[in-house]
Amino acid sequence: MSSLLIADDHPVVRAALKMVLGALKDANNRPLFQTIAQSSTAIDALLAIREHSPSLVVLDLQMPGLSGLEFLARLQRERLPSRIVVFTSHEPRFYVERCMRGGAMGFVEKSNDLDELCKAVKALMSGYTYFPRLDTSSVNQSLLQMDEQKMIDRLSDRELTIFQHLVRGSSNKEIAERMHLSHKTVSTYKTRLIEKLNVKSLVHLRDFAQRNHLI
Repeated sequence: MSSLLIADDHPVVRAALKMVLGALKDANNRPLFQTIAQSSTAIDALLAIREHSPSLVVLDLQMPGLSGLEFLARLQRERLPSRIVVFTSHEPRFYVERCMRGGAMGFVEKSNDLDELCKAVKALMSGYTYFPRLDTSSVNQSLLQMDEQKMIDRLSDRELTIFQHLVRGSSNKEIAERMHLSHKTVSTYKTRLIEKLNVKSLVHLRDFAQRNHLI
């Protein structure tokens, strides 16, 4: 019996996905998923996977507590088998390869319509992977942007997650609460990011993110 777990911290998104993915049919015109569960945090999703071993997980990368990338790393460490399709608003250029290394089998941007996610889900359930075709051409990229992308690629998954929170306007306190870290730890990461990305302040950090389509 096939089962689905939707891991996203937005209840409206979970409700929409449950309705759309719950209507999918298999080759015999039967429901593709007999049961659909939901989790609003990565920790809850981990517990659900340990207990129920769902056939497929639709995973948002930005959730309270563990980030989606840390969630994938935890799955690998614990050797928990699940097909994972990442469904996120994050920029594919900087996340597709990280998600592949983390064991995800698919990646769909939230900016696409839900038909794209349905195609990905059907592909994974048939034993295939589903990743976007990235434009690797550097014709339209300045040398500055290419150098900055290398800097971003060298960030750890946690550094990239905190970077995303900072440039989207979250305070150190909010990030600490969301990621279950101390205020001091977040402050240390913030300083490290400013140094690693060679910028002068948080304002310049936002400019860096905008140039690279991370916000």
